[in-house]
Amino acid sequence: MAAERLRLLVICTGNRARSQMAHGWFRHLGGERVAVDSAGTEPKGVHPLALRVMAEVGIDISGHTSDHVERYVGNDYDLVLTVCDTAKESCPVFPGAKRTMHQAFEDPDYPEMTEEELADVFRRIRDEIGEFCQELLNP
Repeated sequence: MAAERLRLLVICTGNRARSQMAHGWFRHLGGERVAVDSAGTEPKGVHPLALRVMAEVGIDISGHTSDHVERYVGNDYDLVLTVCDTAKESCPVFPGAKRTMHQAFEDPDYPEMTEEELADVFRRIRDEIGEFCQELLNP
């Protein structure tokens, strides 16, 4: 009999970059053993650079949507993970969550940078999130 899939919800404020990248990493690294959703407390659409830098490592998140966290409040999760401090403070309670966890990652979206400077920041955050996801799935 197959083991149940690990159900994850990843939350950040805009559901634009960090939670989208974590969503992609968890799905990529966990394959069929995970079911992942991501959401934001103030969703703003998936950032084009998040799409680009994830594609650079062979992870396609182009089908992701930027959803409001309220959409998932009634769902049961094994883990609800916040990846930014603002989302942690404003996130609703998930009574069906077996575990909640907070791991803040730097917001990679700096409006004063050029696109290539910004892409480098996105790559660094992408890699940090990937390492974290790998460690969480394979302790």
